[in-house]
Amino acid sequence: MAYVISDECVSCGTCESECPSEAISEGAEHYEIDPDACVDCGTCADVCPTEAIHPGE
Repeated sequence: MAYVISDECVSCGTCESECPSEAISEGAEHYEIDPDACVDCGTCADVCPTEAIHPGE
């Protein structure tokens, strides 16, 4: 499953630059992960300062 970004995201952009598959982009309310591009590596979750990124269900 792809990772997801919750509403705790503060749109700092840290995750976007760390994503090896370029699956993260700025959304209307916060950053979003394209589930089709996500390779489920968890790098984004590791660098998120607010712990707003979690494995999808």
